[in-house]
Amino acid sequence: MTIRVLVADDQELVRTGLRMILNAQPDIEVVGEAVDGIEAVHLARELRPDVCLFDIRMPGQDGIEATRALAGPGVPDPLAVVVITTFDLDEYVFAALRAGARGFLLKDAGTALLAQAVRAAAAGDALIAPNVTVRLLEAFAGATPSTTRAQPIEPLTDREEQVLGTVARGLSNGEIASELFITLSTVKTHLASLMAKIGARNRVEVAIWAYQTDRVDKRS
Repeated sequence: MTIRVLVADDQELVRTGLRMILNAQPDIEVVGEAVDGIEAVHLARELRPDVCLFDIRMPGQDGIEATRALAGPGVPDPLAVVVITTFDLDEYVFAALRAGARGFLLKDAGTALLAQAVRAAAAGDALIAPNVTVRLLEAFAGATPSTTRAQPIEPLTDREEQVLGTVARGLSNGEIASELFITLSTVKTHLASLMAKIGARNRVEVAIWAYQTDRVDKRS
């Protein structure tokens, strides 16, 4: 099954490069390109791509606002958005994650990681550039006192706690299955139950919740 991608960046050279990289993958196809956030939102709603790949700094409407319009709180049928930027700034990542992005990459991430992020987003997973994952999640969690994060009414099972920990470390479903010696379908079942209990919309919010409720050993 081909993953349909919409690319939005105000620089033609960047769009061309992203299109060439993604179209070279056997399972990915760029189905649309936008030069700003306004056009990106319009095309995304028209084309309903599997993944939107948005730059942050764009004229008219930036990538954060475009992400919020397509994947933010209250959006009935959110799209998968991966934000890609040149700037490794905490405030950009915080804003992207709060807006509903499933991934965050730097433009120097490389071909393999870019393709991996697109596939992860299409599969319902989340991928944040490894060189910023732990620092950003911890900083994001620290921005909100853990006391403001409600505990689930129904307690998490031991297995759900284990899955929670692996998601917080950035593991994919396949990696979780291998580490916990369970099937991929079992991982998905536990993850769906976990997300329902804590009110998370995606894996990024699961990871943030894990940090905010002190379920992650920040010394590791």
